[in-house]
Amino acid sequence: MTSPEATRHGPGRILILVYGVFALSATARAGVQIALQFAEAPIAYLLSAVAAVIYCAATFALAKATALSRRVATIAIAIELIGVLGIGAFSYAVPEDFPEATVWSHFGQGYGFVPLVLPILGLLWLRRTR
Repeated sequence: MTSPEATRHGPGRILILVYGVFALSATARAGVQIALQFAEAPIAYLLSAVAAVIYCAATFALAKATALSRRVATIAIAIELIGVLGIGAFSYAVPEDFPEATVWSHFGQGYGFVPLVLPILGLLWLRRTR
């Protein structure tokens, strides 16, 4: 068994960096949208806030790299993957509920599909470093 700290070495550093960028950008975007434009697309903006919380949890858990934080990271990233797949499909099925894009709408199309690929890479990395 590998040390829990393995998650923050090698390619794990890049993964933590990307999660950190998404945590920062999703938090800032959701904050501005909720503060200034909430009435325009409340579902989309609340989902952006949920995504921000999940990105923050994953970032801190991956960086902390303890046995407990690995479990937290696994749960957060699994929820993220379910969210991207669910919201991505829902945003195509009921586009009128998404007048404004979220990080996860259309499977992260507005972000180059990184939100779709990131949780897969995160879960694979956690599995590889277990």
